[in-house]
Amino acid sequence: MSVPPATTEYTSPDEPDPLSPGEDELSAAPEAEPRPGIDGPVRWYDADRTEAYTRIVPFQERHDTSVEFFYKPVTLSALAGVLVVLAYTAMTQDVLEEGGDKRRMGVYAAVSFFLVFSTLQFRDGPFIRPHPAFWRVLLGVNLLYELALVFLLFQDLPTARRLMLLLDPALNVPLPEKSYADDCTLTPKTLWNALDVFCLAHALGWFGKAMILRDYWFCWILSIAFELAEYSLQHQLPNFAECWWDHWVLDVLLCNWAGAHLGMAVCTYLEVKPYEWRGLRQTRGLRGKAKRVVAQFSPHDFTAFEWGTARSFTHYFSVVLLLAVFLAAELSPFYLKSLLWMEPDHPIVVLRLAFIFLCALPAVRELYQYVNDPRRAVRMGQHVWLLLATVLTELLVIAKFAGDPRSGIPPLLDAPRAVKAGWAAGGALLVVYPAARFGVPGVRRWVAGKGGRGRGRKGRKGE
Repeated sequence: MSVPPATTEYTSPDEPDPLSPGEDELSAAPEAEPRPGIDGPVRWYDADRTEAYTRIVPFQERHDTSVEFFYKPVTLSALAGVLVVLAYTAMTQDVLEEGGDKRRMGVYAAVSFFLVFSTLQFRDGPFIRPHPAFWRVLLGVNLLYELALVFLLFQDLPTARRLMLLLDPALNVPLPEKSYADDCTLTPKTLWNALDVFCLAHALGWFGKAMILRDYWFCWILSIAFELAEYSLQHQLPNFAECWWDHWVLDVLLCNWAGAHLGMAVCTYLEVKPYEWRGLRQTRGLRGKAKRVVAQFSPHDFTAFEWGTARSFTHYFSVVLLLAVFLAAELSPFYLKSLLWMEPDHPIVVLRLAFIFLCALPAVRELYQYVNDPRRAVRMGQHVWLLLATVLTELLVIAKFAGDPRSGIPPLLDAPRAVKAGWAAGGALLVVYPAARFGVPGVRRWVAGKGGRGRGRKGRKGE
C-alpha cells in the first residue's frame, strides 16, 4: 500500500493563514480605560491627568434648549453693568443722601456684588428651571446666611439681640408668654377656636416637605417625630405645651396629612406627566406663548425618590441623618425666635422658613443622587453640603445662647425622667434595628464563608 506524498497547499502572501492569528487580532485596540469617578473610583494618581473626563461633576451640564437665548454667556457684559451701577451709586451724593446710612448702603452694595458673582460663577446644581442662575443665587444667599450665623456664633446673647436692631428697630423687646394648653376639653368650640393662620402654615409646610422628600412614609415618620420632639422639649420652650388633640388631631391628622397628601398627589402627577418642550419661537399664538412662559417655572423633568431604608446600612444611615437634619431645621426657628425675641409671624422668621424650603429642594435631590448613584456623584453636592453646615451652625448658636443664664431656657438635661426614658428607648431602637437588619446577617455570612473555607482545607489535607 503506497502512501500518497504530502502536498503543500500554496497560499499567496496576500491571503491570511487560517491557522495563524490574524493581523486584526494582534493589532486589536486595547480596552478603554475606565473613567475615574464615572466607571470607577477616583485614585490618587488621577489628579495629575489633564483629560476632560477627569473633571468630576455630580450632575451633567444640561441646558434648556427651548430657551437657549438665556444660556448665552454674559459675564463681561454683567461685570461692566455692575461696575457702572456701583460707580454711579458711590459717586453720586444725591443717591447716598437718599440712602440714609452710608454704612448700610455699603453693606447692600457688597451683598449685591457677591450675589452677582454667585449668579455668574457658581457651579450649576441639579435643577435647570426656571433657570440655573436662580439656584446659583439661592446658593449665594445660603452662603451669606451661613457667614452671618458664624459671625453670630462669636457674640454673646445680649450683643446678638442688639445686632437684630440693625434689621428691625422694633426688636430687642421681651416676648410675652403665650400658652396653647389652657383649655384642653375636646369640644367643637375649642377645635374651632384653635383654627388660625398657623393651621394653614402647617398644611403649606407639609406640602413643601412632601415635594422635597417625595415619600409618603417619610412624611408620616417625620410628622410623628416632630410631635414627639415637642412633647420632650416642653421643659425648655413652654410654647411646645399643647393639648393632646392639638398634637394628634389638628397637627398630624388634619394639617400635616392634608399638606403631605396634596404634595404627594402633585409628585405623582409630575412623575407620570409627559415632558415635551418647545421653544418660545416654535410656539404659536399669544395664548400658547403665555402658557410656555408660565411652564418655564415648572420642572423640566421629575425623579421619584425610593430611599430604600432597608436596602443597606448606607441607605439606612442616610435616611436617619436626613430625618435628624429635618427635625433640627424644624425646631431651630422656635429656639431662635425665643432667644432673639422675634414673634412667630415676624418677616425674618417667615423668610427663614421659605428660604430653608427652597434650599432643601436641590439639597435633598443632591443627597439622593449621592447615596443612590455614587459612581456618578463621587462627592457631596454643594447645596446639600452648605445646607447641612447651615443647620449645624444654627444648632451651635442655639446651644451657646441657651446656655446663657439670661436666656431663660433651662438646660436640656433637666427634662423629666419619662422624657429621658423615651430618648433612651428611641436611641436604642436606632441602634438595635440596623444591628439586627444588617449586622447579624453580615456576621452569619462571614461565619459561613469562613466555615466553608475551613472544610475545604480539611478536604484537601485528607486527599
